[in-house]
Amino acid sequence: MKIAIFVDDYLPESTKVAAKMISDLAREYLVQGHNVTVFVPSSKIKQGKVESIIDGVNVVFFKNGEVKHPNKIKRAINEFTLSYTAWFRLKVFFKANPQDLIIYYSPSIFFGELVRRLKVLWQCDSYLILRDIFPSWAVEQGHIKEGSIIHRFFSFFEIKNYEAASVIGLQSNKNKEMFDSRFLGKYKTECLYNWAELVEPLPSNNNIRDIYNLHDKIIYFYGGNMGTAQDMMNLVRLAHSMKKYENAFFLFVGAGDEVLMMQNSINELGLTNALILPSVNQVEFLEILSACDIGMFTLSQNHTSHNFPGKILAYIQQNKAVLGSVNQGNDIIDLFDKYSGGYLTVNGDDDILLKNAIKLLELNNRILVVKNASAILKNEFSVRTAALKIASIR
Repeated sequence: MKIAIFVDDYLPESTKVAAKMISDLAREYLVQGHNVTVFVPSSKIKQGKVESIIDGVNVVFFKNGEVKHPNKIKRAINEFTLSYTAWFRLKVFFKANPQDLIIYYSPSIFFGELVRRLKVLWQCDSYLILRDIFPSWAVEQGHIKEGSIIHRFFSFFEIKNYEAASVIGLQSNKNKEMFDSRFLGKYKTECLYNWAELVEPLPSNNNIRDIYNLHDKIIYFYGGNMGTAQDMMNLVRLAHSMKKYENAFFLFVGAGDEVLMMQNSINELGLTNALILPSVNQVEFLEILSACDIGMFTLSQNHTSHNFPGKILAYIQQNKAVLGSVNQGNDIIDLFDKYSGGYLTVNGDDDILLKNAIKLLELNNRILVVKNASAILKNEFSVRTAALKIASIR
């Protein structure tokens, strides 16, 4: 089967978990004997398109404005053009290379028009991997006013994105229930968990411990986006509460609109047990993670959707104990409780989060949850399971 995958970010340049997930998925399809082409926008290429082979996968980059631009207006404009520039740059390629299945990833919400055209051209099905229910979450966080012109603009393309899909895969059963309720069952949906490869963890790379003199520390690591959707001050408060535990250290690696607030708070509180480092590529990310002991994640309590942060799978892959704080009702808590695979709490329960963090100072507790979490990865979140589920729509 010939499979076309559309995503707005890809390895090796990207530091995003989504790029790693799509790379894993593409390579899994190669293992299964399929022919895979990944299509990715790029602001760095000088010509209309560039083809590359990355980890055995055929990747077609098409020229487009920067879609990860820190300026939100420029980012919105560049994302808006995705479908149109892809069609303009690659129309001849598309006509000469028909595909049997289209897979596209959201975010972005702007691939819908392109997918609609290609479904007609190739007479094939399409699968939307929906991971970011935008603009709903932006309204919840107060970034966009409901009913405003900008909200209606984004909502228009959100619907186009859904209408182009033969099947929509949401990352949790709760998200599927909420989505189906919102749209009255208009779209064909299913639960599609995030995924990761079953790989051997990297040996511990102690460079980060050498550089910052952390050899005697239990390192609580957070890697990825640090914005309002995460509520990073939740973890800064935890670091402050853990000050008296001299062997506990909090390491944050990433970028986002809460970094400055975090750094200011760390400085004002005089926290010597916390450090923020900028984003790194995937190789460096895993090298830093390999030297840490506990992987943390957090989601804002204002979320109504039930996200499953992809970084959790990287933590489990690398045999790190998981410590998390999520929005009320998120079914990820039930899943981890089922396997006793980590310590997860509801955001706002600071006392319980602190108690869980203290428990993970004990090596035996870390060993136990790491062992249990490996079963979650194998049984629920393998890339093979995800690949077979997506391909089964044909």
